[in-house]
Amino acid sequence: ALELGVMKDVTGEAELPRDFRNGALDFGWDSFDEETKLSKRAIELNNGRAAMMGILGLMVHEKLNEIDMVADLPIIGALH
Repeated sequence: ALELGVMKDVTGEAELPRDFRNGALDFGWDSFDEETKLSKRAIELNNGRAAMMGILGLMVHEKLNEIDMVADLPIIGALH
């Protein structure tokens, strides 16, 4: 619903299809050269992937506890 009403390129200034700044939020992004922009996008993409893997790990751990399987960690020990 947000994509239809709020999150859309109103001004036509978007660099990418997912750029919803609409000329309002500029924290210096436009001052970077293309190589720096690509590097920062890659870093943000990797951070997002790492966050998704962390959440997946939490979900798997929750399911292991539901079937009474104890997760025994080498450093911390058994979690209950």
